[in-house]
Amino acid sequence: MNYFPEEVLEHVFGFLTSHRDRNVVSLVCKLWYRVERFSRERVFIGNCYAISPEKLIERFPRLRSLTLKGKPHFADFNLVPHDWGGFVYPWVEAMAKSRVNLEELRLKRMVVSDDGLELISRSFVNFKSLVLVSCEGFTTDGLAAIASNCRLLRELDLQENEVEDHRGQWLSCFPDSCTSLVSLNFACLKGEVNLAALERLVARCHNLRSLKLNHAVPLDSLQKILAQAPQLVDLGTGAFVSDPDSDTYHKLKSTIQKCTSIRSLSGFLEVAPRCLPAIYPICLNLTSLNLSYAPGIHGSELIKLICHCRKLQRLWILDCIGDKGLGVVASTCKELQELRVFPSDLHGVGHDAVTEEGLVAISAGCPKLHSLLYFCQHVTNAALVAVAENCPNFTRFRLCTLNPTIPDPVTMLPLDEGFGAIVQSCKGLRRLSLSGLLTDKVFRYIGRYAEQLEMLSIAFAGDSDKGMLYVLDGCKKLKKLEIRDSPFGNGALLKDVGKYETMRSLWMSSCEVTLGGCRTLAKKMPRLNVEIINESDQIDADDRQKVEKMYLYRTLVGPRSDAPDFVWTLL
Repeated sequence: MNYFPEEVLEHVFGFLTSHRDRNVVSLVCKLWYRVERFSRERVFIGNCYAISPEKLIERFPRLRSLTLKGKPHFADFNLVPHDWGGFVYPWVEAMAKSRVNLEELRLKRMVVSDDGLELISRSFVNFKSLVLVSCEGFTTDGLAAIASNCRLLRELDLQENEVEDHRGQWLSCFPDSCTSLVSLNFACLKGEVNLAALERLVARCHNLRSLKLNHAVPLDSLQKILAQAPQLVDLGTGAFVSDPDSDTYHKLKSTIQKCTSIRSLSGFLEVAPRCLPAIYPICLNLTSLNLSYAPGIHGSELIKLICHCRKLQRLWILDCIGDKGLGVVASTCKELQELRVFPSDLHGVGHDAVTEEGLVAISAGCPKLHSLLYFCQHVTNAALVAVAENCPNFTRFRLCTLNPTIPDPVTMLPLDEGFGAIVQSCKGLRRLSLSGLLTDKVFRYIGRYAEQLEMLSIAFAGDSDKGMLYVLDGCKKLKKLEIRDSPFGNGALLKDVGKYETMRSLWMSSCEVTLGGCRTLAKKMPRLNVEIINESDQIDADDRQKVEKMYLYRTLVGPRSDAPDFVWTLL
Protein backbone atom coordinates (compact mmCIF):
# COMPACT_ATOMS: atom_id res chain seq x y z
CA MET A 1 0.00 0.00 0.00
CA ASN A 2 3.07 2.30 0.02
CA TYR A 3 2.23 3.89 -3.33
CA PHE A 4 2.23 7.52 -2.20
CA PRO A 5 4.57 9.76 -0.21
CA GLU A 6 3.45 10.41 3.36
CA GLU A 7 2.70 14.05 2.51
CA VAL A 8 0.19 12.95 -0.13
CA LEU A 9 -1.47 10.48 2.24
CA GLU A 10 -1.74 13.14 4.92
CA HIS A 11 -3.37 15.49 2.43
CA VAL A 12 -5.86 12.81 1.34
CA PHE A 13 -6.66 11.87 4.94
CA GLY A 14 -7.49 15.51 5.56
CA PHE A 15 -10.65 15.06 3.47
CA LEU A 16 -11.94 12.35 5.85
CA THR A 17 -14.22 14.17 8.27
CA SER A 18 -15.75 11.08 9.94
CA HIS A 19 -14.07 9.66 13.04
CA ARG A 20 -15.10 6.23 11.85
CA ASP A 21 -13.39 6.66 8.48
CA ARG A 22 -10.20 7.84 10.18
CA ASN A 23 -10.26 4.75 12.39
CA VAL A 24 -10.65 2.50 9.37
CA VAL A 25 -7.74 3.93 7.37
CA SER A 26 -5.42 3.57 10.38
CA LEU A 27 -5.91 -0.21 10.18
CA VAL A 28 -4.79 -0.60 6.55
CA CYS A 29 -1.04 -0.87 7.14
CA LYS A 30 1.75 0.43 9.37
CA LEU A 31 2.47 3.41 7.11
CA TRP A 32 -1.17 4.50 7.06
CA TYR A 33 -1.33 4.01 10.82
CA ARG A 34 1.68 6.30 11.32
CA VAL A 35 0.46 8.97 8.92
CA GLU A 36 -3.03 8.91 10.41
CA ARG A 37 -1.56 9.09 13.92
CA PHE A 38 0.46 12.22 13.29
CA SER A 39 -2.16 13.96 11.14
CA ARG A 40 -5.29 13.47 13.21
CA GLU A 41 -6.26 16.59 15.10
CA ARG A 42 -9.88 15.77 16.05
CA VAL A 43 -10.69 12.84 18.37
CA PHE A 44 -13.99 11.52 19.73
CA ILE A 45 -14.04 9.43 22.94
CA GLY A 46 -17.50 8.00 23.64
CA ASN A 47 -16.58 6.86 27.18
CA CYS A 48 -14.03 8.72 29.27
CA TYR A 49 -13.08 5.46 31.03
CA ALA A 50 -12.40 3.53 27.83
CA ILE A 51 -8.88 4.94 27.58
CA SER A 52 -6.55 7.05 29.71
CA PRO A 53 -5.64 10.59 28.69
CA GLU A 54 -1.97 9.58 28.60
CA LYS A 55 -2.63 6.82 26.08
CA LEU A 56 -4.74 9.15 23.97
CA ILE A 57 -1.97 11.77 23.83
CA GLU A 58 0.60 9.10 22.98
CA ARG A 59 -1.61 7.85 20.16
CA PHE A 60 -2.45 11.31 18.76
CA PRO A 61 0.33 13.77 19.71
CA ARG A 62 -1.07 16.52 17.44
CA LEU A 63 -4.48 16.54 19.06
CA ARG A 64 -6.29 19.88 18.82
CA SER A 65 -9.98 19.05 19.23
CA LEU A 66 -11.37 16.55 21.77
CA THR A 67 -14.95 15.37 22.27
CA LEU A 68 -15.42 13.43 25.49
CA LYS A 69 -18.46 11.75 27.06
CA GLY A 70 -18.80 10.72 30.70
CA LYS A 71 -21.87 9.27 32.41
CA PRO A 72 -24.03 6.67 30.62
CA HIS A 73 -26.99 7.93 28.59
CA PHE A 74 -29.50 6.78 31.22
CA ALA A 75 -28.14 9.55 33.46
CA ASP A 76 -30.54 11.77 31.52
CA PHE A 77 -33.36 9.81 33.20
CA ASN A 78 -31.89 10.02 36.72
CA LEU A 79 -30.84 6.36 36.70
CA VAL A 80 -27.14 7.08 37.32
CA PRO A 81 -26.16 8.34 40.80
CA HIS A 82 -25.13 11.96 41.02
CA ASP A 83 -21.58 11.20 42.20
CA TRP A 84 -20.92 8.23 39.91
CA GLY A 85 -17.89 9.85 38.24
CA GLY A 86 -16.93 11.21 34.85
CA PHE A 87 -14.33 13.79 35.93
CA VAL A 88 -12.69 15.87 33.24
CA TYR A 89 -9.87 17.33 35.38
CA PRO A 90 -7.44 14.39 34.86
CA TRP A 91 -7.82 14.84 31.11
CA VAL A 92 -7.15 18.56 31.23
CA GLU A 93 -4.20 18.05 33.56
CA ALA A 94 -2.62 15.40 31.32
CA MET A 95 -3.01 17.53 28.20
CA ALA A 96 -1.57 20.55 29.98
CA LYS A 97 1.47 18.59 31.19
CA SER A 98 2.08 17.21 27.69
CA ARG A 99 1.75 20.70 26.18
CA VAL A 100 -1.03 19.62 23.85
CA ASN A 101 -2.05 22.50 21.59
CA LEU A 102 -5.72 22.10 22.49
CA GLU A 103 -8.10 24.43 20.69
CA GLU A 104 -11.51 22.79 21.14
CA LEU A 105 -13.08 20.79 23.98
CA ARG A 106 -16.58 19.33 23.86
CA LEU A 107 -17.88 17.54 26.96
CA LYS A 108 -21.13 15.68 27.64
CA ARG A 109 -22.34 14.36 31.00
CA MET A 110 -19.00 15.17 32.63
CA VAL A 111 -18.10 16.60 36.03
CA VAL A 112 -16.38 19.92 35.35
CA SER A 113 -14.76 21.88 38.18
CA ASP A 114 -13.82 25.53 38.38
CA ASP A 115 -10.21 24.41 38.83
CA GLY A 116 -10.48 22.52 35.56
CA LEU A 117 -11.84 25.55 33.72
CA GLU A 118 -9.10 27.71 35.23
CA LEU A 119 -6.46 25.21 34.08
CA ILE A 120 -7.93 25.18 30.56
CA SER A 121 -7.86 28.97 30.42
CA ARG A 122 -4.20 29.19 31.47
CA SER A 123 -2.71 26.13 29.73
CA PHE A 124 -3.86 26.33 26.11
CA VAL A 125 -2.95 29.66 24.55
CA ASN A 126 -4.78 28.91 21.29
CA PHE A 127 -7.97 27.68 22.96
CA LYS A 128 -11.01 28.65 20.87
CA SER A 129 -14.05 26.52 21.68
CA LEU A 130 -15.69 25.13 24.83
CA VAL A 131 -18.97 23.18 24.57
CA LEU A 132 -20.50 21.75 27.75
CA VAL A 133 -23.64 19.60 27.47
CA SER A 134 -25.40 18.20 30.57
CA CYS A 135 -22.34 18.81 32.71
CA GLU A 136 -22.15 19.69 36.41
CA GLY A 137 -19.76 20.71 39.18
CA PHE A 138 -18.75 24.20 38.05
CA THR A 139 -19.82 27.75 38.78
CA THR A 140 -19.76 31.11 37.06
CA ASP A 141 -16.29 31.60 38.60
CA GLY A 142 -15.00 28.97 36.17
CA LEU A 143 -16.74 30.72 33.30
CA ALA A 144 -15.14 33.98 34.38
CA ALA A 145 -11.71 32.34 34.08
CA ILE A 146 -12.50 31.21 30.53
CA ALA A 147 -13.76 34.68 29.62
CA SER A 148 -10.74 36.42 31.15
CA ASN A 149 -7.92 34.27 29.82
CA CYS A 150 -8.99 32.65 26.53
CA ARG A 151 -8.13 35.57 24.28
CA LEU A 152 -8.96 33.72 21.03
CA LEU A 153 -12.29 32.29 22.19
CA ARG A 154 -14.76 31.80 19.35
CA GLU A 155 -17.36 29.55 20.96
CA LEU A 156 -18.78 29.19 24.49
CA ASP A 157 -21.78 26.88 24.37
CA LEU A 158 -23.52 25.86 27.62
CA GLN A 159 -26.37 23.39 27.08
CA GLU A 160 -28.53 22.03 29.91
CA ASN A 161 -25.80 22.24 32.55
CA GLU A 162 -26.15 22.54 36.31
CA VAL A 163 -24.24 25.74 37.04
CA GLU A 164 -23.98 27.44 40.41
CA ASP A 165 -24.14 31.20 39.99
CA HIS A 166 -21.67 32.84 42.37
CA ARG A 167 -21.83 36.19 40.69
CA GLY A 168 -23.70 37.58 37.74
CA GLN A 169 -20.70 39.53 36.49
CA TRP A 170 -18.86 36.79 34.58
CA LEU A 171 -19.75 38.35 31.21
CA SER A 172 -17.88 41.50 32.22
CA CYS A 173 -14.70 39.39 32.46
CA PHE A 174 -14.38 39.31 28.68
CA PRO A 175 -11.65 41.88 27.98
CA ASP A 176 -12.37 44.86 25.78
CA SER A 177 -10.00 43.30 23.23
CA CYS A 178 -12.29 40.26 22.82
CA THR A 179 -13.82 40.51 19.35
CA SER A 180 -13.52 36.87 18.25
CA LEU A 181 -16.78 35.33 19.51
CA VAL A 182 -18.83 33.55 16.88
CA SER A 183 -21.14 31.58 19.20
CA LEU A 184 -22.32 32.32 22.75
CA ASN A 185 -24.97 30.27 24.57
CA PHE A 186 -25.76 30.74 28.26
CA ALA A 187 -29.48 29.93 28.15
CA CYS A 188 -29.17 27.33 30.93
CA LEU A 189 -27.84 29.81 33.52
CA LYS A 190 -30.38 30.80 36.17
CA GLY A 191 -28.70 33.90 37.59
CA GLU A 192 -28.81 37.55 36.71
CA VAL A 193 -26.79 38.98 33.83
CA ASN A 194 -24.73 42.14 33.52
CA LEU A 195 -26.77 43.52 30.65
CA ALA A 196 -24.44 46.41 29.90
CA ALA A 197 -21.44 44.04 29.62
CA LEU A 198 -23.47 41.71 27.37
CA GLU A 199 -24.49 44.53 25.06
CA ARG A 200 -20.89 45.80 24.80
CA LEU A 201 -19.61 42.28 24.08
CA VAL A 202 -22.13 41.71 21.30
CA ALA A 203 -21.41 45.12 19.79
CA ARG A 204 -17.69 44.47 19.37
CA CYS A 205 -17.96 40.85 18.14
CA HIS A 206 -18.88 41.58 14.54
CA ASN A 207 -18.61 37.91 13.51
CA LEU A 208 -21.12 36.71 16.11
CA ARG A 209 -23.51 34.29 14.39
CA SER A 210 -25.16 32.39 17.26
CA LEU A 211 -26.46 33.93 20.50
CA LYS A 212 -28.69 32.21 23.06
CA LEU A 213 -29.75 34.21 26.10
CA ASN A 214 -31.14 33.21 29.48
CA HIS A 215 -34.37 34.27 31.18
CA ALA A 216 -32.71 37.31 32.81
CA VAL A 217 -32.33 39.16 29.50
CA PRO A 218 -35.50 41.25 29.02
CA LEU A 219 -37.14 42.33 25.81
CA ASP A 220 -35.67 45.82 25.77
CA SER A 221 -32.12 44.40 26.03
CA LEU A 222 -32.93 41.92 23.28
CA GLN A 223 -33.90 44.82 21.05
CA LYS A 224 -30.61 46.62 21.72
CA ILE A 225 -28.63 43.42 21.09
CA LEU A 226 -30.36 42.73 17.79
CA ALA A 227 -29.77 46.30 16.69
CA GLN A 228 -26.05 45.71 17.29
CA ALA A 229 -26.00 42.24 15.67
CA PRO A 230 -28.32 42.05 12.65
CA GLN A 231 -25.96 39.41 11.20
CA LEU A 232 -27.13 36.72 13.67
CA VAL A 233 -28.08 33.38 12.15
CA ASP A 234 -29.05 31.52 15.35
CA LEU A 235 -31.02 33.37 18.06
CA GLY A 236 -32.22 32.17 21.45
CA THR A 237 -34.39 34.77 23.18
CA GLY A 238 -34.59 35.35 26.92
CA ALA A 239 -37.75 36.77 28.46
CA PHE A 240 -40.12 37.68 25.63
CA VAL A 241 -42.57 39.73 27.69
CA SER A 242 -43.84 43.23 27.00
CA ASP A 243 -46.97 45.25 26.35
CA PRO A 244 -47.70 45.09 22.57
CA ASP A 245 -48.65 48.76 22.76
CA SER A 246 -45.36 49.83 24.33
CA ASP A 247 -42.46 51.62 22.65
CA THR A 248 -40.19 48.69 23.58
CA TYR A 249 -42.33 46.27 21.60
CA HIS A 250 -42.55 48.53 18.54
CA LYS A 251 -38.78 49.09 18.57
CA LEU A 252 -38.23 45.35 18.75
CA LYS A 253 -40.64 44.73 15.88
CA SER A 254 -38.82 47.26 13.73
CA THR A 255 -35.40 45.86 14.64
CA ILE A 256 -36.34 42.23 13.94
CA GLN A 257 -37.40 43.13 10.42
CA LYS A 258 -33.75 44.00 9.72
CA CYS A 259 -32.47 40.61 11.00
CA THR A 260 -32.85 38.88 7.68
CA SER A 261 -30.10 36.29 8.33
CA ILE A 262 -31.78 34.43 11.21
CA ARG A 263 -32.40 30.80 10.31
CA SER A 264 -32.64 29.19 13.78
CA LEU A 265 -34.85 30.41 16.63
CA SER A 266 -35.22 29.16 20.23
CA GLY A 267 -35.77 30.37 23.79
CA PHE A 268 -39.02 32.14 24.82
CA LEU A 269 -38.36 30.93 28.39
CA GLU A 270 -40.91 33.50 29.51
CA VAL A 271 -43.32 34.79 26.93
CA ALA A 272 -46.36 36.99 26.45
CA PRO A 273 -48.17 35.32 23.50
CA ARG A 274 -49.48 38.70 22.29
CA CYS A 275 -45.85 39.67 21.53
CA LEU A 276 -45.28 36.79 19.11
CA PRO A 277 -46.34 38.68 15.94
CA ALA A 278 -43.07 40.61 16.28
CA ILE A 279 -41.14 37.54 15.10
CA TYR A 280 -43.41 36.64 12.18
CA PRO A 281 -41.21 38.50 9.64
CA ILE A 282 -38.24 36.19 10.30
CA CYS A 283 -40.27 32.97 10.46
CA LEU A 284 -40.50 32.59 6.69
CA ASN A 285 -36.78 31.78 6.40
CA LEU A 286 -36.43 29.68 9.57
CA THR A 287 -35.04 26.17 9.11
CA SER A 288 -34.87 25.38 12.86
CA LEU A 289 -37.35 26.18 15.64
CA ASN A 290 -36.95 25.02 19.26
CA LEU A 291 -39.91 25.74 21.55
CA SER A 292 -39.24 22.86 23.96
CA TYR A 293 -38.71 25.34 26.82
CA ALA A 294 -41.65 27.58 25.94
CA PRO A 295 -44.78 26.30 27.72
CA GLY A 296 -46.24 29.80 27.47
CA ILE A 297 -46.77 29.36 23.72
CA HIS A 298 -49.74 27.10 23.05
CA GLY A 299 -53.11 26.83 21.39
CA SER A 300 -54.02 29.19 18.59
CA GLU A 301 -50.93 31.40 19.11
CA LEU A 302 -48.65 28.41 18.56
CA ILE A 303 -50.53 27.35 15.44
CA LYS A 304 -50.34 30.88 14.02
CA LEU A 305 -46.58 30.85 14.59
CA ILE A 306 -46.14 27.48 12.86
CA CYS A 307 -48.14 28.69 9.85
CA HIS A 308 -45.40 31.24 9.16
CA CYS A 309 -42.59 28.63 9.24
CA ARG A 310 -42.82 26.95 5.85
CA LYS A 311 -39.11 26.13 5.46
CA LEU A 312 -38.58 24.32 8.77
CA GLN A 313 -36.27 21.33 8.68
CA ARG A 314 -35.97 20.88 12.45
CA LEU A 315 -38.74 21.38 15.05
CA TRP A 316 -38.57 20.76 18.81
CA ILE A 317 -41.86 21.40 20.58
CA LEU A 318 -44.02 20.52 23.59
CA ASP A 319 -47.01 18.20 23.33
CA CYS A 320 -49.35 21.07 24.15
CA ILE A 321 -49.33 21.62 20.38
CA GLY A 322 -51.92 18.83 20.25
CA ASP A 323 -52.89 16.68 17.30
CA LYS A 324 -54.52 19.67 15.62
CA GLY A 325 -51.26 21.61 15.78
CA LEU A 326 -49.28 18.66 14.42
CA GLY A 327 -51.73 18.55 11.54
CA VAL A 328 -50.82 22.16 10.79
CA VAL A 329 -47.12 21.23 10.94
CA ALA A 330 -47.78 18.41 8.49
CA SER A 331 -49.54 20.67 6.01
CA THR A 332 -47.12 23.58 6.39
CA CYS A 333 -43.60 22.20 6.93
CA LYS A 334 -42.96 20.02 3.89
CA GLU A 335 -39.16 20.20 4.34
CA LEU A 336 -39.23 18.86 7.93
CA GLN A 337 -36.45 16.36 8.62
CA GLU A 338 -36.30 16.21 12.43
CA LEU A 339 -39.17 16.39 14.94
CA ARG A 340 -39.05 16.16 18.73
CA VAL A 341 -42.26 16.37 20.75
CA PHE A 342 -41.62 16.58 24.50
CA PRO A 343 -44.12 16.07 27.34
CA SER A 344 -45.34 19.25 29.02
CA ASP A 345 -46.57 17.21 32.01
CA LEU A 346 -44.87 13.91 32.84
CA HIS A 347 -47.52 12.96 35.40
CA GLY A 348 -50.84 14.32 34.24
CA VAL A 349 -52.83 13.91 31.08
CA GLY A 350 -53.31 17.22 29.32
CA HIS A 351 -56.36 17.60 27.10
CA ASP A 352 -54.10 18.72 24.26
CA ALA A 353 -51.55 15.92 24.66
CA VAL A 354 -50.63 14.35 21.33
CA THR A 355 -51.69 10.87 20.19
CA GLU A 356 -51.04 8.58 17.27
CA GLU A 357 -53.31 10.78 15.15
CA GLY A 358 -50.76 13.60 15.16
CA LEU A 359 -47.91 11.17 14.49
CA VAL A 360 -49.62 9.68 11.44
CA ALA A 361 -50.45 13.15 10.10
CA ILE A 362 -46.79 14.20 10.39
CA SER A 363 -45.58 11.06 8.62
CA ALA A 364 -48.05 11.60 5.78
CA GLY A 365 -47.30 15.30 5.35
CA CYS A 366 -43.53 15.36 5.92
CA PRO A 367 -41.97 12.75 3.59
CA LYS A 368 -38.38 13.93 4.31
CA LEU A 369 -38.66 13.17 8.04
CA HIS A 370 -35.77 10.95 9.18
CA SER A 371 -35.37 11.68 12.91
CA LEU A 372 -38.17 11.45 15.50
CA LEU A 373 -38.54 11.71 19.29
CA TYR A 374 -42.20 11.50 20.25
CA PHE A 375 -43.81 11.39 23.71
CA CYS A 376 -47.49 10.48 23.69
CA GLN A 377 -50.19 8.88 25.80
CA HIS A 378 -50.55 5.77 23.64
CA VAL A 379 -50.10 4.46 20.11
CA THR A 380 -51.64 1.74 17.95
CA ASN A 381 -50.07 -0.88 15.72
CA ALA A 382 -52.02 0.53 12.78
CA ALA A 383 -50.51 3.97 13.37
CA LEU A 384 -46.97 2.61 13.51
CA VAL A 385 -47.53 0.63 10.32
CA ALA A 386 -48.78 3.78 8.59
CA VAL A 387 -45.76 5.75 9.82
CA ALA A 388 -43.42 3.05 8.53
CA GLU A 389 -45.05 3.17 5.10
CA ASN A 390 -45.02 6.96 4.91
CA CYS A 391 -41.47 7.56 6.19
CA PRO A 392 -39.10 4.71 5.23
CA ASN A 393 -36.01 6.94 5.63
CA PHE A 394 -35.91 7.06 9.43
CA THR A 395 -32.41 6.81 10.88
CA ARG A 396 -33.56 7.67 14.43
CA PHE A 397 -36.93 6.59 15.80
CA ARG A 398 -37.67 7.11 19.48
CA LEU A 399 -41.26 6.72 20.66
CA CYS A 400 -42.11 6.92 24.37
CA THR A 401 -45.57 6.27 25.77
CA LEU A 402 -46.02 7.91 29.16
CA ASN A 403 -47.45 4.60 30.40
CA PRO A 404 -44.55 2.35 29.37
CA THR A 405 -46.51 -0.94 29.33
CA ILE A 406 -49.73 0.14 27.64
CA PRO A 407 -50.96 -2.09 24.75
CA ASP A 408 -52.63 -1.06 21.53
CA PRO A 409 -55.74 0.73 22.93
CA VAL A 410 -57.90 -0.49 20.04
CA THR A 411 -57.01 -4.18 19.84
CA MET A 412 -55.43 -4.53 23.32
CA LEU A 413 -52.57 -6.45 21.64
CA PRO A 414 -48.83 -5.85 22.15
CA LEU A 415 -47.15 -3.32 19.86
CA ASP A 416 -44.84 -5.93 18.30
CA GLU A 417 -46.29 -5.64 14.79
CA GLY A 418 -46.13 -1.86 14.77
CA PHE A 419 -42.49 -1.61 15.77
CA GLY A 420 -41.78 -4.61 13.57
CA ALA A 421 -43.08 -2.58 10.62
CA ILE A 422 -40.73 0.27 11.54
CA VAL A 423 -37.59 -1.90 11.51
CA GLN A 424 -38.65 -3.73 8.34
CA SER A 425 -39.39 -0.55 6.40
CA CYS A 426 -36.61 1.72 7.69
CA LYS A 427 -33.49 -0.01 6.36
CA GLY A 428 -31.13 2.75 7.51
CA LEU A 429 -32.33 2.85 11.13
CA ARG A 430 -29.39 3.48 13.50
CA ARG A 431 -31.09 4.47 16.75
CA LEU A 432 -34.28 3.02 18.19
CA SER A 433 -36.18 3.46 21.47
CA LEU A 434 -39.17 1.27 22.23
CA SER A 435 -42.17 1.80 24.49
CA GLY A 436 -45.51 0.18 25.21
CA LEU A 437 -46.47 -3.45 25.77
CA LEU A 438 -43.90 -5.56 23.88
CA THR A 439 -43.03 -9.27 23.78
CA ASP A 440 -40.01 -11.20 22.55
CA LYS A 441 -41.52 -11.11 19.09
CA VAL A 442 -40.54 -7.48 18.50
CA PHE A 443 -36.92 -8.32 19.33
CA ARG A 444 -36.99 -11.09 16.75
CA TYR A 445 -38.03 -8.48 14.20
CA ILE A 446 -35.25 -6.15 15.35
CA GLY A 447 -32.60 -8.86 15.17
CA ARG A 448 -33.73 -9.91 11.71
CA TYR A 449 -34.26 -6.55 10.01
CA ALA A 450 -32.37 -3.77 11.86
CA GLU A 451 -29.05 -4.40 10.15
CA GLN A 452 -27.71 -0.85 10.61
CA LEU A 453 -28.85 -0.41 14.23
CA GLU A 454 -26.18 1.09 16.51
CA MET A 455 -28.11 2.11 19.64
CA LEU A 456 -31.17 0.46 21.19
CA SER A 457 -33.04 1.56 24.33
CA ILE A 458 -35.46 -0.90 25.94
CA ALA A 459 -37.77 -0.45 28.94
CA PHE A 460 -40.46 -2.69 30.43
CA ALA A 461 -40.34 -5.05 27.45
CA GLY A 462 -39.88 -8.71 26.57
CA ASP A 463 -40.87 -12.11 27.97
CA SER A 464 -37.63 -14.04 28.39
CA ASP A 465 -33.91 -14.17 27.63
CA LYS A 466 -34.77 -14.91 24.01
CA GLY A 467 -35.69 -11.27 23.41
CA MET A 468 -32.23 -9.95 24.32
CA LEU A 469 -30.54 -12.79 22.44
CA TYR A 470 -32.42 -11.98 19.24
CA VAL A 471 -30.92 -8.48 19.38
CA LEU A 472 -27.37 -9.54 20.29
CA ASP A 473 -27.28 -12.24 17.63
CA GLY A 474 -28.89 -10.25 14.84
CA CYS A 475 -27.72 -6.63 15.17
CA LYS A 476 -24.14 -6.89 13.95
CA LYS A 477 -23.44 -3.13 14.15
CA LEU A 478 -24.88 -2.59 17.63
CA LYS A 479 -22.70 -0.28 19.77
CA LYS A 480 -24.88 0.68 22.73
CA LEU A 481 -27.63 -1.36 24.37
CA GLU A 482 -29.64 0.11 27.26
CA ILE A 483 -32.15 -2.04 29.14
CA ARG A 484 -34.25 -1.31 32.20
CA ASP A 485 -37.10 -3.12 33.99
CA SER A 486 -37.08 -6.10 31.64
CA PRO A 487 -36.99 -9.87 32.30
CA PHE A 488 -33.56 -10.59 30.80
CA GLY A 489 -31.15 -12.55 33.00
CA ASN A 490 -27.89 -14.46 33.12
CA GLY A 491 -28.80 -16.70 30.19
CA ALA A 492 -28.97 -13.75 27.82
CA LEU A 493 -26.02 -11.96 29.41
CA LEU A 494 -23.60 -14.91 29.15
CA LYS A 495 -24.69 -16.58 25.91
CA ASP A 496 -22.23 -14.76 23.61
CA VAL A 497 -19.86 -12.67 25.73
CA GLY A 498 -17.56 -12.04 22.75
CA LYS A 499 -20.24 -9.74 21.33
CA TYR A 500 -19.48 -7.13 23.99
CA GLU A 501 -15.98 -6.55 22.62
CA THR A 502 -17.56 -5.15 19.46
CA MET A 503 -19.84 -2.81 21.48
CA ARG A 504 -19.13 0.37 23.37
CA SER A 505 -21.37 -0.40 26.36
CA LEU A 506 -24.26 -2.35 27.88
CA TRP A 507 -26.50 -0.99 30.63
CA MET A 508 -28.94 -3.21 32.54
CA SER A 509 -31.00 -2.03 35.52
CA SER A 510 -33.87 -3.72 37.36
CA CYS A 511 -33.51 -6.86 35.25
CA GLU A 512 -32.96 -10.51 36.24
CA VAL A 513 -29.15 -10.48 36.12
CA THR A 514 -27.42 -11.73 39.28
CA LEU A 515 -24.14 -10.85 40.93
CA GLY A 516 -22.85 -14.34 40.10
CA GLY A 517 -23.65 -13.87 36.42
CA CYS A 518 -21.78 -10.58 36.38
CA ARG A 519 -18.78 -12.16 38.11
CA THR A 520 -18.70 -14.90 35.48
CA LEU A 521 -18.79 -12.32 32.71
CA ALA A 522 -15.95 -10.32 34.28
CA LYS A 523 -13.74 -13.43 34.54
CA LYS A 524 -14.39 -14.44 30.95
CA MET A 525 -13.81 -10.95 29.53
CA PRO A 526 -10.93 -9.23 31.37
CA ARG A 527 -10.79 -6.43 28.79
CA LEU A 528 -14.26 -5.27 29.83
CA ASN A 529 -15.09 -3.28 32.92
CA VAL A 530 -18.12 -4.79 34.63
CA GLU A 531 -19.43 -2.29 37.19
CA ILE A 532 -22.18 -2.96 39.71
CA ILE A 533 -23.93 0.13 41.07
CA ASN A 534 -25.30 -0.67 44.54
CA GLU A 535 -26.90 2.33 46.22
CA SER A 536 -28.61 0.37 49.00
CA ASP A 537 -27.21 0.35 52.52
CA GLN A 538 -27.16 -3.44 52.58
CA ILE A 539 -23.95 -5.03 51.33
CA ASP A 540 -24.72 -8.59 50.24
CA ALA A 541 -22.12 -10.51 48.24
CA ASP A 542 -24.43 -13.48 47.57
CA ASP A 543 -23.97 -14.53 43.93
CA ARG A 544 -27.71 -15.22 43.71
CA GLN A 545 -28.55 -11.60 44.47
CA LYS A 546 -30.06 -9.63 41.59
CA VAL A 547 -27.99 -6.59 40.76
CA GLU A 548 -29.69 -3.22 40.86
CA LYS A 549 -27.67 -1.69 38.05
CA MET A 550 -24.89 -3.04 35.86
CA TYR A 551 -22.77 -1.02 33.46
CA LEU A 552 -20.44 -2.90 31.15
CA TYR A 553 -18.01 -1.18 28.80
CA ARG A 554 -14.94 -1.86 26.73
CA THR A 555 -11.69 -0.38 28.04
CA LEU A 556 -7.96 -0.37 27.33
CA VAL A 557 -6.90 0.63 30.84
CA GLY A 558 -8.70 -1.68 33.25
CA PRO A 559 -10.71 -0.66 36.32
CA ARG A 560 -10.96 3.05 37.01
CA SER A 561 -9.32 4.54 40.07
CA ASP A 562 -12.01 7.10 40.94
CA ALA A 563 -14.98 4.76 41.48
CA PRO A 564 -17.06 5.67 44.57
CA ASP A 565 -17.80 3.10 47.26
CA PHE A 566 -21.18 2.17 45.78
CA VAL A 567 -19.59 1.17 42.44
CA TRP A 568 -18.06 -2.32 42.49
CA THR A 569 -15.76 -3.22 39.61
CA LEU A 570 -15.78 -6.99 39.25
CA LEU A 571 -12.53 -8.79 38.44
